[in-house]
Amino acid sequence: MAAAAAPQGTSALSPSTRIGYMGPHGTFTEAALATQPDLSQCTPVPLISVPEVLSALDDGAVDYGFVPVENAIEGAVNVTQDALAFDFDFLIQREVVVNVQLDLMALPGTATADDLSAIHTVLSFPVAIAQCRAFLHTQLPDAEIEAATSTALAARRIGEEQLAGVAAIASPTAAELYGLETVVPSIEDHRDNQTRFLLLAKGQVPPASGNDKTSIVVFQQQNEPGSLLGILMEFEARRLDLSRLESRPTRRGLGEYCFLLDFEGHISDEVVADCLRALKMKQRDVKFLGSFPAANGNSSGRERVSEEAWNTSDDWMKALRRLVR
Repeated sequence: MAAAAAPQGTSALSPSTRIGYMGPHGTFTEAALATQPDLSQCTPVPLISVPEVLSALDDGAVDYGFVPVENAIEGAVNVTQDALAFDFDFLIQREVVVNVQLDLMALPGTATADDLSAIHTVLSFPVAIAQCRAFLHTQLPDAEIEAATSTALAARRIGEEQLAGVAAIASPTAAELYGLETVVPSIEDHRDNQTRFLLLAKGQVPPASGNDKTSIVVFQQQNEPGSLLGILMEFEARRLDLSRLESRPTRRGLGEYCFLLDFEGHISDEVVADCLRALKMKQRDVKFLGSFPAANGNSSGRERVSEEAWNTSDDWMKALRRLVR
């Protein structure tokens, strides 16, 4: 499991800094956290679920929260996205992307890769179950599927309760931690499986790194033909590249949606600020989720081109206004 080196900008990190994450030990969230050298030296606080991590951050029980937000196979982790869009006012400090391997595991001697007949139940985190849909359909079509609050908790429960005939979908590390045996390795539907995680905090935006991403939620003024096009044109006009566009129900009624967008650039860039001003003016509301270092480490340079173009046009307009007598 690999991730980019930790970016600059997270302030006041020390061994006493508390970082809440979705536990228990052996989750992919814990493994992703361990890829960040500066975060690894802090005090980890394992919590039972994403909502508990977010609540702990909101209450001040932890200084940062670290949660999954998106998977390459299954897509958005909706519990995280909805909480950021509607329930909490947190700001994203960085994103971390890691490769994910999902293994089928059980008590030693339960089954083999050639004979899975003794497995009657599969237990795991719903997002992980969805990433292994094809395997479960073809290899364990009659097994009962049960949800757990994390992949590691599923493995721990089987090990602690000695659940015969029950398998977990979890990481190789979880099998080692909880005394299970890997029955079939790498059962995810696609081998290029990655999950994106977010580091969250209150009231602070990391400084621009030169390779940044901004995340927002846009609430439409009204749902009518061309309303999404109007939003997208603000980005096209400023040559700001969108890397994510998703719609989510607003919880205000059937048929009402908001849009979650990620795009290149930082709030300190004038072109990004200008885009957000226009959206705030024309749409019902815009919620700023953060400007933070992008995980890919390879800036396309588009945001810098846009920034230069904006500055040039701004200088031109200032020169014209000086002619007003």
